[in-house]
Amino acid sequence: MKRGALALACAATLIAAEEPKYQSSPARRTVVETRDWGPWGGPFRAGLVPALMRDFGERYLYAEANAALPPPAKGEQRVVFLGDSITDGWDLAKAFPGQPYVNRGIGAQGTAQMLLRFEQDVVALKPAAVVILGGTNDVSGFLQVETPETILANVTAMADIADARGIRVVLCALTPVNDYGEKRGYLTKERPPATLRAVNDRLRALAAARGYAFADYAAAVVDARGLLTDAYTADGLHPNAAGYARMAPVARAAIAEALAGLGR
Repeated sequence: MKRGALALACAATLIAAEEPKYQSSPARRTVVETRDWGPWGGPFRAGLVPALMRDFGERYLYAEANAALPPPAKGEQRVVFLGDSITDGWDLAKAFPGQPYVNRGIGAQGTAQMLLRFEQDVVALKPAAVVILGGTNDVSGFLQVETPETILANVTAMADIADARGIRVVLCALTPVNDYGEKRGYLTKERPPATLRAVNDRLRALAAARGYAFADYAAAVVDARGLLTDAYTADGLHPNAAGYARMAPVARAAIAEALAGLGR
């Protein structure tokens, strides 16, 4: 055998003898999206996903507002409301006039995203307390598929951070949805009332175990069927002005409980 051919043969033998490349993780699954998200949700989700590949927590959204927000004044008990669209759409200045309450809700977010931005959108603002409302989008699987157990794990992680930084915690019950209307049938299918109640049971238990205040929004807006009272919503999911008016005293009482004893 000629020298060149011998070298090639030896190289081939060495390559064949090499062990497969080590990789700890299993192969990624391939997912083909088959769910119809509807005429609004489909385009919104398709446009949002590429942006989330760069910043899944969407930490950039409030970056400018956070930088412009001065530290709390001496004696001020700032409260940050962290959540999804139900928080995002709540005019806190109107609902709680004169109170140092900061809205850090982002529509369509899940609890994993809220956890990712907790340092920037909560801790860095130096609040005395945080009001955490999230999980309804997790139940629907809009961006992240979660279970009541993993939703609780995400919320618990946020609460752990707050505890470590001396921030009082208010946990909130998820508000129910309703299917009262021709175009609302999907709401109770995507967000089964039994699943929402299961999440709330876990959140309530966590609050009781750790001594957190608990804002039971669900009890304030639920109807006799266990769904969202239709007078409190325009779309079966989000509270309207009347719905927020029902939620405000619940939040106010929970915040007062959480802040009790501070500044004395």
